[in-house]
Amino acid sequence: MVDLQGKVVLITGVSRGIGAAAARAFAAAGAHVGAMARTEAAVSGLATEIGGLAICGDVAQAADMERAVADLTDRFGRLDVLVNNAGLIGPIGDLATTDPDAWGLAIDVNLKGVFHGMRAALPVLRAGGGGTILTVGSGAAHAPQQGWSAYCAGKAGALMLTRALDHEARAEGIRALSLSPGTVATDMQKTIRASGINPVSQIDWSVHIPPEWPARALVWMCTPEADAFLGSEISLRDEAIRRKVGLV
Repeated sequence: MVDLQGKVVLITGVSRGIGAAAARAFAAAGAHVGAMARTEAAVSGLATEIGGLAICGDVAQAADMERAVADLTDRFGRLDVLVNNAGLIGPIGDLATTDPDAWGLAIDVNLKGVFHGMRAALPVLRAGGGGTILTVGSGAAHAPQQGWSAYCAGKAGALMLTRALDHEARAEGIRALSLSPGTVATDMQKTIRASGINPVSQIDWSVHIPPEWPARALVWMCTPEADAFLGSEISLRDEAIRRKVGLV
Protein backbone atom coordinates (compact mmCIF):
# COMPACT_ATOMS: atom_id res chain seq x y z
CA MET A 1 0.00 0.00 0.00
CA VAL A 2 1.41 3.37 -1.03
CA ASP A 3 1.66 5.81 1.88
CA LEU A 4 0.91 9.42 0.93
CA GLN A 5 0.06 10.50 4.46
CA GLY A 6 -0.10 14.28 4.67
CA LYS A 7 0.49 14.87 0.96
CA VAL A 8 -1.81 17.32 -0.83
CA VAL A 9 -3.24 16.33 -4.21
CA LEU A 10 -5.35 18.27 -6.72
CA ILE A 11 -7.38 16.12 -9.13
CA THR A 12 -9.42 17.54 -12.00
CA GLY A 13 -12.51 15.98 -13.55
CA VAL A 14 -13.60 14.09 -10.43
CA SER A 15 -17.33 13.99 -11.13
CA ARG A 16 -17.15 10.38 -12.33
CA GLY A 17 -14.99 7.65 -13.83
CA ILE A 18 -11.24 7.71 -13.36
CA GLY A 19 -11.32 11.07 -11.58
CA ALA A 20 -13.73 9.93 -8.88
CA ALA A 21 -11.86 6.65 -8.42
CA ALA A 22 -8.55 8.51 -8.20
CA ALA A 23 -9.90 10.87 -5.54
CA ARG A 24 -10.90 7.88 -3.43
CA ALA A 25 -7.59 6.10 -4.05
CA PHE A 26 -5.45 9.08 -3.06
CA ALA A 27 -7.57 9.69 0.03
CA ALA A 28 -7.22 6.02 0.99
CA ALA A 29 -3.43 6.43 0.70
CA GLY A 30 -3.59 9.22 3.29
CA ALA A 31 -3.53 12.29 1.06
CA HIS A 32 -5.55 15.47 1.42
CA VAL A 33 -7.47 15.73 -1.84
CA GLY A 34 -8.72 18.78 -3.69
CA ALA A 35 -11.54 17.39 -5.82
CA MET A 36 -12.23 19.64 -8.80
CA ALA A 37 -15.17 19.62 -11.21
CA ARG A 38 -17.16 22.25 -13.04
CA THR A 39 -20.12 22.39 -10.65
CA GLU A 40 -20.60 22.04 -6.91
CA ALA A 41 -23.27 19.40 -7.45
CA ALA A 42 -20.75 17.23 -9.28
CA VAL A 43 -18.13 17.35 -6.56
CA SER A 44 -19.60 18.13 -3.14
CA GLY A 45 -20.74 14.61 -2.28
CA LEU A 46 -17.42 13.02 -3.19
CA ALA A 47 -15.43 15.66 -1.31
CA THR A 48 -17.53 15.03 1.80
CA GLU A 49 -17.09 11.26 1.42
CA ILE A 50 -13.29 11.44 1.31
CA GLY A 51 -12.83 14.38 3.67
CA GLY A 52 -11.39 16.49 0.87
CA LEU A 53 -11.91 19.99 -0.45
CA ALA A 54 -14.57 20.56 -3.11
CA ILE A 55 -13.30 22.92 -5.81
CA CYS A 56 -15.56 24.22 -8.57
CA GLY A 57 -13.88 25.31 -11.76
CA ASP A 58 -13.28 24.72 -15.45
CA VAL A 59 -9.83 23.54 -16.51
CA ALA A 60 -10.32 25.33 -19.82
CA GLN A 61 -10.06 28.61 -17.91
CA ALA A 62 -6.55 29.48 -16.71
CA ALA A 63 -7.93 31.66 -13.91
CA ASP A 64 -10.00 28.75 -12.57
CA MET A 65 -6.91 26.52 -12.33
CA GLU A 66 -4.95 29.27 -10.61
CA ARG A 67 -7.78 29.73 -8.11
CA ALA A 68 -8.03 25.98 -7.52
CA VAL A 69 -4.34 25.77 -6.63
CA ALA A 70 -4.65 28.84 -4.40
CA ASP A 71 -7.71 27.48 -2.59
CA LEU A 72 -6.02 24.16 -1.95
CA THR A 73 -2.79 25.67 -0.67
CA ASP A 74 -4.75 28.09 1.52
CA ARG A 75 -6.54 25.11 3.07
CA PHE A 76 -3.62 22.70 3.46
CA GLY A 77 -0.54 24.89 3.17
CA ARG A 78 1.10 23.03 0.31
CA LEU A 79 0.67 21.11 -2.94
CA ASP A 80 2.48 17.89 -3.76
CA VAL A 81 0.64 16.30 -6.69
CA LEU A 82 -1.50 17.50 -9.59
CA VAL A 83 -3.53 14.97 -11.56
CA ASN A 84 -4.71 16.36 -14.91
CA ASN A 85 -7.64 14.04 -15.50
CA ALA A 86 -10.46 16.16 -16.97
CA GLY A 87 -11.16 15.24 -20.57
CA LEU A 88 -13.72 15.15 -23.38
CA ILE A 89 -14.10 12.49 -26.06
CA GLY A 90 -16.35 14.59 -28.30
CA PRO A 91 -17.01 15.74 -30.88
CA ILE A 92 -17.01 12.33 -32.55
CA GLY A 93 -17.30 12.61 -36.32
CA ASP A 94 -15.42 13.12 -39.54
CA LEU A 95 -13.01 16.03 -39.45
CA ALA A 96 -14.51 17.74 -42.51
CA THR A 97 -18.00 17.96 -41.00
CA THR A 98 -17.18 18.51 -37.32
CA ASP A 99 -18.46 21.69 -35.70
CA PRO A 100 -15.40 23.92 -35.15
CA ASP A 101 -16.64 25.27 -31.83
CA ALA A 102 -17.12 21.77 -30.42
CA TRP A 103 -13.70 20.77 -31.77
CA GLY A 104 -12.14 23.81 -30.13
CA LEU A 105 -13.82 23.05 -26.80
CA ALA A 106 -12.23 19.60 -26.78
CA ILE A 107 -8.81 21.18 -27.32
CA ASP A 108 -9.55 23.73 -24.59
CA VAL A 109 -10.13 20.91 -22.10
CA ASN A 110 -7.85 18.09 -23.26
CA LEU A 111 -4.81 20.20 -24.18
CA LYS A 112 -5.11 23.72 -22.84
CA GLY A 113 -6.58 22.38 -19.60
CA VAL A 114 -3.41 20.37 -19.03
CA PHE A 115 -1.28 23.43 -19.76
CA HIS A 116 -3.34 25.54 -17.38
CA GLY A 117 -2.93 22.96 -14.63
CA MET A 118 0.81 22.64 -15.09
CA ARG A 119 1.28 26.41 -15.24
CA ALA A 120 -0.77 26.99 -12.08
CA ALA A 121 0.88 24.21 -10.07
CA LEU A 122 4.50 24.78 -11.02
CA PRO A 123 5.26 27.84 -8.85
CA VAL A 124 3.86 26.14 -5.75
CA LEU A 125 5.64 22.85 -6.43
CA ARG A 126 8.92 24.65 -7.07
CA ALA A 127 8.55 26.66 -3.85
CA GLY A 128 7.98 23.41 -1.98
CA GLY A 129 11.11 21.76 -3.38
CA GLY A 130 9.42 19.58 -6.00
CA GLY A 131 6.36 17.49 -6.68
CA THR A 132 4.54 15.35 -9.21
CA ILE A 133 2.36 16.31 -12.17
CA LEU A 134 0.43 13.41 -13.70
CA THR A 135 -1.71 13.55 -16.82
CA VAL A 136 -4.24 10.94 -17.88
CA GLY A 137 -3.32 10.30 -21.47
CA SER A 138 -4.48 7.81 -24.08
CA GLY A 139 -3.34 5.44 -26.76
CA ALA A 140 -5.06 7.96 -29.04
CA ALA A 141 -1.99 10.15 -28.59
CA HIS A 142 -0.01 7.65 -30.65
CA ALA A 143 -2.42 6.44 -33.34
CA PRO A 144 -5.36 8.16 -35.08
CA GLN A 145 -8.87 6.81 -34.80
CA GLN A 146 -11.69 7.59 -37.20
CA GLY A 147 -13.92 10.33 -35.83
CA TRP A 148 -11.58 11.32 -33.01
CA SER A 149 -9.53 14.11 -34.59
CA ALA A 150 -9.96 16.46 -31.61
CA TYR A 151 -9.36 13.78 -29.00
CA CYS A 152 -6.29 12.36 -30.72
CA ALA A 153 -4.79 15.80 -31.36
CA GLY A 154 -5.45 16.92 -27.79
CA LYS A 155 -3.98 13.82 -26.19
CA ALA A 156 -0.92 13.93 -28.45
CA GLY A 157 -0.37 17.54 -27.46
CA ALA A 158 -0.83 16.76 -23.78
CA LEU A 159 1.83 14.05 -23.98
CA MET A 160 4.22 16.56 -25.53
CA LEU A 161 3.45 18.92 -22.64
CA THR A 162 4.52 16.18 -20.23
CA ARG A 163 7.74 15.73 -22.16
CA ALA A 164 8.33 19.48 -22.29
CA LEU A 165 7.71 19.86 -18.56
CA ASP A 166 10.13 17.05 -17.78
CA HIS A 167 12.73 18.67 -20.02
CA GLU A 168 12.32 22.05 -18.32
CA ALA A 169 11.79 21.15 -14.67
CA ARG A 170 13.09 17.68 -13.75
CA ALA A 171 16.27 19.22 -12.33
CA GLU A 172 14.09 21.19 -9.92
CA GLY A 173 12.45 18.07 -8.53
CA ILE A 174 9.35 18.16 -10.71
CA ARG A 175 8.24 14.67 -11.73
CA ALA A 176 6.13 14.69 -14.93
CA LEU A 177 4.47 11.52 -16.18
CA SER A 178 1.51 10.49 -18.33
CA LEU A 179 -0.72 7.43 -17.93
CA SER A 180 -2.35 5.67 -20.86
CA PRO A 181 -5.00 3.57 -19.10
CA GLY A 182 -6.33 1.63 -22.05
CA THR A 183 -10.10 1.24 -22.36
CA VAL A 184 -11.90 1.85 -19.07
CA ALA A 185 -15.50 1.10 -18.09
CA THR A 186 -16.68 4.71 -17.79
CA ASP A 187 -19.37 6.96 -19.25
CA MET A 188 -16.85 8.00 -21.91
CA GLN A 189 -16.77 4.43 -23.19
CA LYS A 190 -20.58 4.40 -23.27
CA THR A 191 -20.46 7.48 -25.50
CA ILE A 192 -17.86 5.84 -27.73
CA ARG A 193 -19.92 2.65 -27.98
CA ALA A 194 -23.08 4.59 -28.84
CA SER A 195 -21.27 6.36 -31.70
CA GLY A 196 -20.61 3.12 -33.55
CA ILE A 197 -17.56 4.78 -35.11
CA ASN A 198 -14.13 3.08 -35.33
CA PRO A 199 -13.07 -0.27 -33.81
CA VAL A 200 -12.98 1.02 -30.23
CA SER A 201 -16.77 1.37 -30.26
CA GLN A 202 -17.04 -2.35 -31.04
CA ILE A 203 -15.04 -3.58 -28.03
CA ASP A 204 -17.06 -5.84 -25.77
CA TRP A 205 -17.84 -4.13 -22.48
CA SER A 206 -16.32 -6.99 -20.50
CA VAL A 207 -12.88 -6.13 -21.90
CA HIS A 208 -12.79 -2.66 -20.35
CA ILE A 209 -10.89 -2.36 -17.08
CA PRO A 210 -12.52 -0.80 -13.99
CA PRO A 211 -11.65 2.85 -13.21
CA GLU A 212 -10.08 1.72 -9.95
CA TRP A 213 -7.16 0.26 -11.90
CA PRO A 214 -5.90 3.53 -13.41
CA ALA A 215 -6.65 5.20 -10.07
CA ARG A 216 -4.28 2.80 -8.32
CA ALA A 217 -1.71 3.33 -11.09
CA LEU A 218 -1.82 7.10 -10.57
CA VAL A 219 -1.11 6.64 -6.86
CA TRP A 220 1.78 4.31 -7.66
CA MET A 221 3.20 6.85 -10.12
CA CYS A 222 3.81 9.19 -7.19
CA THR A 223 6.42 6.79 -5.80
CA PRO A 224 10.12 6.44 -6.70
CA GLU A 225 9.28 3.11 -8.37
CA ALA A 226 7.93 5.10 -11.32
CA ASP A 227 11.01 7.31 -11.70
CA ALA A 228 12.28 5.28 -14.63
CA PHE A 229 9.31 6.58 -16.62
CA LEU A 230 9.74 10.31 -15.93
CA GLY A 231 8.93 12.40 -18.97
CA SER A 232 7.11 9.57 -20.71
CA GLU A 233 3.81 7.73 -20.80
CA ILE A 234 3.11 4.57 -18.84
CA SER A 235 0.69 2.14 -20.49
CA LEU A 236 -1.62 0.15 -18.27
CA ARG A 237 -1.95 -2.37 -21.11
CA ASP A 238 1.59 -3.46 -20.21
CA GLU A 239 1.43 -6.57 -18.01
CA ALA A 240 4.74 -5.64 -16.39
CA ILE A 241 3.28 -2.29 -15.30
CA ARG A 242 0.16 -4.00 -13.99
CA ARG A 243 2.35 -6.23 -11.87
CA LYS A 244 4.28 -3.25 -10.50
CA VAL A 245 1.03 -1.52 -9.57
CA GLY A 246 -0.27 -4.71 -7.97
CA LEU A 247 -3.09 -5.34 -10.41
CA VAL A 248 -1.98 -8.84 -11.42
